[in-house]
Amino acid sequence: MARKNPGRQADTKPSRLRIIGGQWRGRKLTFHATPGLRPTTDRIRETLFNWLTPFLQDARCADLFAGSGALGLEALSRSAGYCDFVDTNPGALSDIGEHLTLLSARERGRCTNAAAADFIARDNEPYDIVFVDPPFAAGLAGGTLALLASSELLTPDGLVYLETAKDEPEPPLPDGWAVFRQKQSGGVSYRLLAASRPT
Repeated sequence: MARKNPGRQADTKPSRLRIIGGQWRGRKLTFHATPGLRPTTDRIRETLFNWLTPFLQDARCADLFAGSGALGLEALSRSAGYCDFVDTNPGALSDIGEHLTLLSARERGRCTNAAAADFIARDNEPYDIVFVDPPFAAGLAGGTLALLASSELLTPDGLVYLETAKDEPEPPLPDGWAVFRQKQSGGVSYRLLAASRPT
């Protein structure tokens, strides 16, 4: 869920995000749209979380290009235990924080104003699921995967969701990683990657 310009735009019309499954199913959350913000569609989220269902219970997640927070909030709704929301847009993070409060889930999430690369470099507890949905055509997908692979940010059986534009070159997978599921919808390619840290 990426964006191009930081900060909140006062003259943009608020948009709505609908949680499509789990304990908050059907809840509509308002967020401030900014140029370039591209929330993952309902259709893609439905498919993704069908893939993730066996792995979500109490999972520790990170949403590295959080934007509207759609992926991380959906994960929490569907029984993930915790999610870190990471973004360079303070306005977007403010909206996500308000949503966590509204949903009585403030203790299950944290908002961090940082670039994904800087966040990966920090000493965080490992995550079971990491969402990587960078701005299309920004060239961040492959580098982010490489940083994750060389870090201690993933559990040994960690899963990584990657979303890119359909017409973008396929980013190289780190050694030992494999495509667990993949699909295309409209102009979007998305896949779930099984990550394996080098031994």
